[in-house]
Amino acid sequence: MSIVLIDESGFMLQPLVRRTWAPKGETPIQYSWDRHDRLSVIAALTVAPRRRRIGLYFQIYDRNIRAEEVVKFLTMIHRQVRRRLLVIMDRYSVHRKAVRLLGERGVEWMEVEWLPAYAPELNPVERVWNHSKYGTLANFLPEDVRHLEEAVGKSIKEIQGNGNLKRAFFAHAGLEL
Repeated sequence: MSIVLIDESGFMLQPLVRRTWAPKGETPIQYSWDRHDRLSVIAALTVAPRRRRIGLYFQIYDRNIRAEEVVKFLTMIHRQVRRRLLVIMDRYSVHRKAVRLLGERGVEWMEVEWLPAYAPELNPVERVWNHSKYGTLANFLPEDVRHLEEAVGKSIKEIQGNGNLKRAFFAHAGLEL
């Protein structure tokens, strides 16, 4: 049985302003428009049962993620790993509805464990968001939603290829592999 931890996050067109460098005596200025478009991203970290290899899957949407998208995402992961899943997620209403929908469909390839309420520090996927938003995409000013989508995809793909970083996300959550 593979372990799957999932979570969603939003990425805004407004830059996430972080501390930056500027020449001495000059205040750094970052110009942006008052735009409120956004992307929603769902991601999952998977742990293979024997070899403890960590996978990272994600999908980007230009709207809020609904239960149907969560169902499709979990189904896609199940097709990729080809074994039963132990899915660990928070009690977000969309997650609860997705689990109910899968149960109504008679899905037998999945068990669910719920994270405690208000405990994002226990979910290593939260570290994926932190690394992207506060690291590679800090102070990033996209031209439009497509430019943001490209940057978010590139940022998460960099994490996908870094096994040590993914392991650090689990260590930060206090989880042993």
